[in-house]
Amino acid sequence: MPAASGGEPAPSLPPADDGLPRLDLHVHLDNSTIDKVVELSLELGVKFGIVEHAGTKENVYPVVLSNDEELGRYLAMLDGKPVYRGVQTEWIDWVACFSPKMLARLDYVLTDAMTFPGRDGQRVKLWEKDVESRVEMANKQVFMDRFVDWYIAIIEQQPIDILANTSWLPAPLAADYHSYWTRDRVQRVADAAVKYGVAMEISSGFQLPKRSFLDIAKAAGVKFTFGSNGRYPNMGKLDYSLEMARAMKLTKADLFTPAPDGRKAVQRRLAAS
Repeated sequence: MPAASGGEPAPSLPPADDGLPRLDLHVHLDNSTIDKVVELSLELGVKFGIVEHAGTKENVYPVVLSNDEELGRYLAMLDGKPVYRGVQTEWIDWVACFSPKMLARLDYVLTDAMTFPGRDGQRVKLWEKDVESRVEMANKQVFMDRFVDWYIAIIEQQPIDILANTSWLPAPLAADYHSYWTRDRVQRVADAAVKYGVAMEISSGFQLPKRSFLDIAKAAGVKFTFGSNGRYPNMGKLDYSLEMARAMKLTKADLFTPAPDGRKAVQRRLAAS
């Protein structure tokens, strides 16, 4: 997916006197090194969670981990570094790329709903310019119902810990956010997230979800994470995440932290399947 953050490196955040942990669990290493990223993390006082893209090679990104060997090399690169180790999974066929044992070595699995079935059933990146020629959007409310169904399917069927970029909309719908993210649609997504123990990212990169969406999710009992979707040097920018967290009076108890061994989503969900 496209990077959501830009501009100058993030300034140091104010002291964490609000009790909210400084965690950016959506950081990519594209065009940087782990050592440079760790240096920035220490400078900002923000702990990073690194997420490399994972799935089949049909997913086109600078790096896509597609088997146990590649995942093992990635984990080895992060060994001993003061970061969380995650992946951002792609599409719906990624689980078959890896053994449950290797997936359990991750701290968490993150995904989003931004790759969607096209008219021909093939995967379509919803941010691409030709999206309306590849995905049926003539009736945008009907598309939105299908999009919410896609959210629910991902939450129900994928062993994920975090739903990232939550409530992002493709360009043909983005200007009318509140018309498409109705209370009933938000409630469906929130209820599914609670049922399956999936946290929602408050994205500072996209400045999403909006407050109305977040309030419904909080009332449903959803847990939240902070994320920038940043590439060097633009990770660790958490202004929007912290602004929303303070406005909603979130506490540490409302926030996701990586689960201990045995309680990770890939362990809970794959064992039950």
